Amino acid sequence: MAAASKPTLTITHITTATAILNIDGVNFLTDPFFGAIEGTEYDTTAVWEQMDLKPYGLDSIPPPPHLVNKQGPALQLNELPPIDAVLLSHEDHLDNLDPEGRKLLDGRKVFTTVDGASNLRPRPGVIGICPWETVTSCIGGKTYRITGTPCKHFPIGEVTGFVLETDSFGIDSSGKPNAIYFSGDTVYIDELRAIGKKWHITAAIFNLGNATVDFPTGPIQITMDGKQAVQLASDIGADFMVPIHFESWDHFKEGGAELLEVFKQEGFLDKVCWTVPGVPKVVF
Repeated sequence: MAAASKPTLTITHITTATAILNIDGVNFLTDPFFGAIEGTEYDTTAVWEQMDLKPYGLDSIPPPPHLVNKQGPALQLNELPPIDAVLLSHEDHLDNLDPEGRKLLDGRKVFTTVDGASNLRPRPGVIGICPWETVTSCIGGKTYRITGTPCKHFPIGEVTGFVLETDSFGIDSSGKPNAIYFSGDTVYIDELRAIGKKWHITAAIFNLGNATVDFPTGPIQITMDGKQAVQLASDIGADFMVPIHFESWDHFKEGGAELLEVFKQEGFLDKVCWTVPGVPKVVF
């Protein structure tokens, strides 16, 4: 019998956290966002209404627009290849799932948070997972094990990352399963170091940008910056780090040029795999 090997991975970044992960010929789509054009403004009052505003120095919800898009999707819905499954880090933020992106959830397997699965009912293909919970699913003719990972993002709402593995990925020399990690929207948190203890991460796809929300009590960082990305990739022993989610919105504070400088300063550039929106990039 032929020995199992590492997976093949080609990533087509589309916009923000939206990307096609082609893993051994199976297409996973992350956080589908397809409706914007450059300059589109968004009212997210519905999210703010769920918050207790007083701890953040607010007496009322800030007036819209709350989000302004700077870069629309590089591919449209009618240009996508067949999608086998969706990895949805959270369904309650418009920049991760907009009305156009929701069209892709119907009739598909979707992995997301427990709250997200409840909110997306009655779609029978939606599966909610808790942090460190593993579900097994047949996708594109292969059996995958998908594990939720913890995230720290906006002050309210659930968010999950994902570790993907399957038997054909094989194991590394230390005996750990080879796997691919998609961070979802999160800042660096200590709990994520456990990923490297359980899996050999062949590629880590990180949502970066140092996304920040300004409050009277001070700004709150809601996605990783470059230094946090290097720290996490190093902590989990990732072979490659693929940065996405850093150019598309006005609340992103660290773009590609800034990330490049950070990765150079940290001596990490040789492990970074850059993508160009709409262009498939072979990672390995």
